[in-house]
Amino acid sequence: MSFAQFNFKPFINEALAEINFVNPTEVQARLIPLILKKRSVVGQSQTGSGKTHTFLLPIFQKVDPDLHMVQAVITTPSRELAYQIYEAAKQIAKHSSKEILVHNYVGGTDKKRQMEKLAHTQPQIVIGTPGRVLDLMRSQALDVHQAQILVVDEADMTLDLGFLKETDAIAGAMPKDLQMMVFSATIPAKLQPFLHKYMTNPVIEVVENKTVISPTIENILMSTKGRDRNQLIYQLLTMGQTYLALIFANTKERVDDITAYLRSQGLRVAKIHGGIQPRERKRTMREIQNMEYQYVVATDLAARGIDIEGVSLVINDDIPKDLEFFVHRVGRTGRNGMSGTAVTLYAPSEDKLVAELEKMGITFSEKRFSNGELVDFYDRNRRLKRKAKNKSLDPKLIGMVKKEKQKRKPGYKNKIKRAIQKDERQKRKLKRREEMRANRKK
Repeated sequence: MSFAQFNFKPFINEALAEINFVNPTEVQARLIPLILKKRSVVGQSQTGSGKTHTFLLPIFQKVDPDLHMVQAVITTPSRELAYQIYEAAKQIAKHSSKEILVHNYVGGTDKKRQMEKLAHTQPQIVIGTPGRVLDLMRSQALDVHQAQILVVDEADMTLDLGFLKETDAIAGAMPKDLQMMVFSATIPAKLQPFLHKYMTNPVIEVVENKTVISPTIENILMSTKGRDRNQLIYQLLTMGQTYLALIFANTKERVDDITAYLRSQGLRVAKIHGGIQPRERKRTMREIQNMEYQYVVATDLAARGIDIEGVSLVINDDIPKDLEFFVHRVGRTGRNGMSGTAVTLYAPSEDKLVAELEKMGITFSEKRFSNGELVDFYDRNRRLKRKAKNKSLDPKLIGMVKKEKQKRKPGYKNKIKRAIQKDERQKRKLKRREEMRANRKK
């Protein structure tokens, strides 16, 4: 299938050609025809699957440039994701011969200025965070009462961050025959009442992950035992020809720490987290998109909200508390069939978290640095395997193993081996005697 089969308006096809979009992704192929038929839909698919254009393209197909009122509202839980969608929408809108107004409303920006602009003209497409959009509505500055389309993007994150109440209020102010589109990586049970309230017989499309991690990604695990994490990250960034690298950390403080260290080593590094002022974050994102930075350090907010082209390397400074974010982090690279590398640093105390990731179907290859290169390392589970083997030994022999290892005398391994063989022979003799006694009794 190609985008040409959707019979989009010429300016939309021009916009797609500019960004080299020829064939729709699976979620786009499934849902765009339904959305064009005015069906309400629920799309569940992994990050990087093309959800943004799944709703933007049909919206631009339906928008009437001559009708100067809000026709579509798109809500998203994070400012970064709102900016990303806004940039994608502007890229399409600029190809229209008639002006299509797209406005972005997020918290932390100048509300008074936004209200003054809205007093003169209403945008046709509204993109923003639920809190700011609802705030402008309640101030009677933004009028969404006639809008026919509502998109709730990253619905699970909207729920997790506590924005569902605001989203509910926005939907409640819109027409009853509203076409609603809900997109999410997961559909939690707590989201169901909201969906049932506003959607009648929606089409639900679940695009299953063929693999949890794209097969084009080399997924590497590295132990930090006895190593400085900052130095390790610096080595990983400078060992090869990195095109664009994302480094993820769990906290804002850790992002600041990594950024400060890398900058002290002479690297030009951008950082993004919730503690940075919105205006500065917006400027930084624009500079990243313009390829002014080769290295970006961010919190998990960026994992769900930022779509940067050409990421060749992802480094996890630590394993996220919510393991689902691991997939979103790693999913920033290896996109559109391109190869990528994801390196996860872990401490011995995080063995259980690594095991949980492996249960999710994620496969790692463990590596370490040797002469400035990454080389294969030992089996991480070797200790567990050894413990399982040693459980069959008598306590005395286990003690002997430990004692002899501490002494480190010449030939201690052979001595231990002979002792184990002797113990096994004795066990076999005892077993045979028991069998003979049992046979005599019979």
